Amino acid sequence: MLPKYRILSQNEHFLVIDKGPGIGMHDEGGEPGLVSLVRAETGLALYPVHRLDKMTSGLLLLACTPEANRALSMGFAERAVAKQYLALSDRKPKKKQGWIKGDMQKGRGGSWLLARSQENPAISWFDSTPVREGLRLYRIKPQTGKTHQIRVAMKSIGAPILGDERYGGTAADRGYLHAWRLAFTLWGDPFTFEPAPDLGEAFTPPELAQAIARLAP
Repeated sequence: MLPKYRILSQNEHFLVIDKGPGIGMHDEGGEPGLVSLVRAETGLALYPVHRLDKMTSGLLLLACTPEANRALSMGFAERAVAKQYLALSDRKPKKKQGWIKGDMQKGRGGSWLLARSQENPAISWFDSTPVREGLRLYRIKPQTGKTHQIRVAMKSIGAPILGDERYGGTAADRGYLHAWRLAFTLWGDPFTFEPAPDLGEAFTPPELAQAIARLAP
């Protein structure tokens, strides 16, 4: 069973969590969500500054005080926080790097679609590199924060995320999307976190570390 989370960094203002795949942010069906679990462990009244999908692993920022929550939330709202994600796909993409832009429209059963219109578009930039034959690593830099944005973006280039069956991905032991890098400033102090993904069969071979190293900073 994959771990639900680990605390990477903690100070008086915030916690940085490395979230495991398969756990939601909030309580569901009588099961405690990630925020409740971390609150219970730390005894802190934590405030989630942003969110990750249930299948997504990686960096999650939780504020420890209302003041820090306001400051950090403003950074996200003003797009002053730099986020990078890693994803795997076993499909051949329509393009290997570039921009993905389009309005998000609701589809069936809670899924979303990427439209060609640009009224309030979801915007992502990505590049990629091969891991091995039949498997490619993608680095995604979302410029907006729409629901399922990266998952829909990957589907739109013909490379749905491995394990993301909702959006046409091949079945796997998990959905292979990882919040990899988070860089932000709080009251003049810069912070950067970059934990490599290590949960899931396809995230553990040595070829993956080599592929990550090939991606430009």
